[in-house]
Amino acid sequence: MLPLSGITVVTLEHAVAAPFATRQLADLGARVIKVERPKVGDFARGYDTRTKGMASHFVWINRSKESLCLDLKQDQALDILHQLLAKADVLVQNLAPGAAERMGLSYDALCDRYPRLITCNISGYGPNGPYRDRKAYDLLIQSEAGFLSVTGTPDTMAKAGISVADIAAGMYAYSNILAALIERGQTGKGRNIDISMLEALSEWMGYPMYYAYDGAPPPDRAGAAHATIFPYGPFPAGDGRDVMLGLQNEREWAAFCTHVLQQPELVQDERFASNAQRSAHKAALTAIICTAFADLTADQVVARLETAGIANAHINDMEALWAHPQLHARGRWRTVGMPFGDIPALLPPGQDNARMDPIPALGGHSDAILDELGYDAAQIEGLRAADVI
Repeated sequence: MLPLSGITVVTLEHAVAAPFATRQLADLGARVIKVERPKVGDFARGYDTRTKGMASHFVWINRSKESLCLDLKQDQALDILHQLLAKADVLVQNLAPGAAERMGLSYDALCDRYPRLITCNISGYGPNGPYRDRKAYDLLIQSEAGFLSVTGTPDTMAKAGISVADIAAGMYAYSNILAALIERGQTGKGRNIDISMLEALSEWMGYPMYYAYDGAPPPDRAGAAHATIFPYGPFPAGDGRDVMLGLQNEREWAAFCTHVLQQPELVQDERFASNAQRSAHKAALTAIICTAFADLTADQVVARLETAGIANAHINDMEALWAHPQLHARGRWRTVGMPFGDIPALLPPGQDNARMDPIPALGGHSDAILDELGYDAAQIEGLRAADVI
């Protein structure tokens, strides 16, 4: 039995933030009914066709869900939705600003009718304030939250290579829903949750904000290196490959000088006596490190780092990540079904017995869900003919 077995989640979701939250609820055993627009569905279905004809984003965050098509602009569709909500534990939505309220799906509109229902609303900026009605996409929130100002090279800012603002919002939605389920177990009542992408990513920006507290200069953009700890980043070896390494304290600095650079006298060099000093004299120290590595292959550098107990990592691409020996050694891969064939999928972190059911075809569960609600075949065909489903 999985932790959320018996919990039903109805979700009006698209793109990344809400689907990421609800997929994790499904991983834990919740029944997740994904309501999609007839014929079109979640627009993330159309992002690309890279995974056996399906979109890579969609495949990643929509397994183990049931897809029900409903045109919520029609009264019959809203009636079906309310029949589902009568039995649901959680309603999740990340529709356009104000859309849920206009359909009568706000917490205030639902709480008397469904007192145990937990509602979770994910938006760009929250339900009030001067930005409440602004559209919000991941890159725009990265910009508003100051993420771009600390990411990239000294000359050019860069976005994250993944949807970091969406993921942050999805994680906070997921954890808040779990907390609300525990709270409901004590009070018997549901509650409302509002998750803002801006607030989620701003929380993750806590370190650079405090670093720049009270008008202090913010961290420099440092490419793949750490902005404020040095040496911590990629360094070239003599065979043309880079080695990623990181030092965190003075004990490691002494070991690095002695066993990796083989220049123990650097431990006493005042220019490098602390992280602040090493950061201030970054150019000089970089030259020393690059010179020491110039006659070594990347494998030889890594061997020295391992001997010295210095943290290091491979700079992997996606092919190397698919084949990562640690993920395979720990048995983290499973097989998940989808409309056009099976694919491998990673078990969720911390779980060894997660639900790993197929990725749904658009409307693939509509008939079964309506049958469960008591609609007969003729009624279902009538709903389909009227474009309700």
